[in-house]
Amino acid sequence: MVNNNSSLLYPLMIIAAMAVILFSIVGIATMTGHLPAAFSEVQPGQATSETKAAAKPDATKPVAAPRAATPGPVARTSPCPDCGVVESITASEVKGQPSGVGMVAGGVTGGVIGNQIGGGSGRTIATIVGAAGGAYVGNEIEKNVKKTTVYRITVRMDDGTTRTLTQEAPPGFGIGEKVRIVDGRLVARG
Repeated sequence: MVNNNSSLLYPLMIIAAMAVILFSIVGIATMTGHLPAAFSEVQPGQATSETKAAAKPDATKPVAAPRAATPGPVARTSPCPDCGVVESITASEVKGQPSGVGMVAGGVTGGVIGNQIGGGSGRTIATIVGAAGGAYVGNEIEKNVKKTTVYRITVRMDDGTTRTLTQEAPPGFGIGEKVRIVDGRLVARG
C-alpha cells in the first residue's frame, strides 16, 4: 500500500524551498542595494508642486528692493565656471542605512511566530519562512524609521550645463537665484 501523504508532501517541500530561496535572493538584493530604487527627476521646464511652492514669494518675509544700476564703466569679467542659476529644488525621502538590528529582531520574531504554525516538517518550513520574512520586514522597518529628507538642487550653470547637488538641509536659495558652487555647497553669487 502506497502512502499518498508522502508523495504529496515532497513536491510541496520543493515548492516551499524554492519560494524561500527566491524570497531570500530578493531580500538580499534589496538590502544590498542591487534592486533599483524609484527616483523621479524633474525635467527642465517641468514644474512640480515643490518648485511652484518655492517660486512663490513668502508673504511673511520682507522682499528686497531691486538694486539700482550704477552708472560708470562696465567691467568685463571672465566667465565663472562655478556660477549658475537655481533651476529646480525637489525634496525626497531617502531610506536610512540599516544596522542589522531590525533584521535580527524581525528574523527572531518571525521564527517564533512561524514555529507556532503546524506540526512536524510543516512547522520547520513555517519557522524558516517566518524567520526569512521577519528578517526582511524588520530590515525594511528599520530603514523606514531612519529615513531622512534630502533636497536635490539643480543649477543651470553659466556655460549651459546643469549640475545637481544633494543636501540634507533645506536650501537657503529659491528658484531663479544666482549662486556659485564652492566645495560642493551653494553660496550666494556676489
